[in-house]
Amino acid sequence: MHAVWELTLRCDLACRHCGSRAGRARPDELSLEEALELVTQLAELGVREVTLIGGEVYLYPGWTEVVQAVRALGMSCALVSGGQGITLDVARAASEAGVQSLSISIDGAAATHDRLRGKRGAHAQALTALRYARSLGLAVAVNTQINRLNLAELPELAEQVLAHGCHGWQMQLTVPAGRAADEPEILLQPYELLALFPILAELEARLSAAGVKFLPGNNIGYFGPYERRFRGRLRCPSDASCSAGRSVLGIEANGDIKGCPSLPTRGWVGGNVRDHRLRDIWERAQALRYTRDHGPERLWGFCASCYYADECRGGCTWTATTIAGRPGNNPYCHHRALVGQSEGWRERIVPEAPAPGEPFDHGTWQILREAWPATTGREP
Repeated sequence: MHAVWELTLRCDLACRHCGSRAGRARPDELSLEEALELVTQLAELGVREVTLIGGEVYLYPGWTEVVQAVRALGMSCALVSGGQGITLDVARAASEAGVQSLSISIDGAAATHDRLRGKRGAHAQALTALRYARSLGLAVAVNTQINRLNLAELPELAEQVLAHGCHGWQMQLTVPAGRAADEPEILLQPYELLALFPILAELEARLSAAGVKFLPGNNIGYFGPYERRFRGRLRCPSDASCSAGRSVLGIEANGDIKGCPSLPTRGWVGGNVRDHRLRDIWERAQALRYTRDHGPERLWGFCASCYYADECRGGCTWTATTIAGRPGNNPYCHHRALVGQSEGWRERIVPEAPAPGEPFDHGTWQILREAWPATTGREP
């Protein structure tokens, strides 16, 4: 139903938590002609929504033509941006091409955002991008990565979302992928979900009361006491696990197809549209069929014996893979943290091997179980 398409890896920022290590364009990115053909194949596959990401979409020559083609074939089109180059003219071009929602990445208060984005003034420019889009009648949203630097700033950020008339706020956890793998100090530890989830519950109530969609990402994992509030309208019971390769596909700028845009390139690319039709990749490639074909028998660690194993199946494939090198055991789970708290243990991840420095790469981490420190009283 949903394709997330990295139109180019070229970017005008070098964000410290960027999973794709965006900056320079890939040497073999799809030409405009190839991109337009891929739009046709997306429609033939039955895709309903296309989200264009980067890098930065507006740095791809002909990006407005891609948007126009998506809309002409009856698919909705959204665009995600860091906002650095969203001038009034760029916002107008997006609106006139048919972009239906522009989501700007904002990761906390000004100092925190600028630190994560690697550029002073990035926060101010992101807010300016929102204002430009709204002045043209373009629907706007915000997306946020949650980490140790901005955890305490989420309520302030929620007020920004409301003040700028956003229709939605999507968030996900920063995971140790790409550049974030190089900065372990910014990552939340699994047990810190115990502090995060009550904050999210308060923010969900605040936004929902104002008519703003609260959209927790797939890696904000599952089955704690707030699950129905957070995701009750987003998924049915038969789709309570990772959506990669089930309802979502990811496209890299060179035409490589993955089940999720965030998954590592190595081991998770099912094929390239220069070599195969998109439908053939979607239906036949084992890398894309992983979440369709695997069951709880592939789980390990805590997840193998979890009460929710049949429904959850290990949660976010991307998060688990970037930590342990393989899916099936995901420590970033609210239910799991609550079980540990009740039994007197908690989990931490610690670096074991560094990431090689490639787009969508990851290192490996140890998942350590330890007793709750006595001074904390098992509090988050």
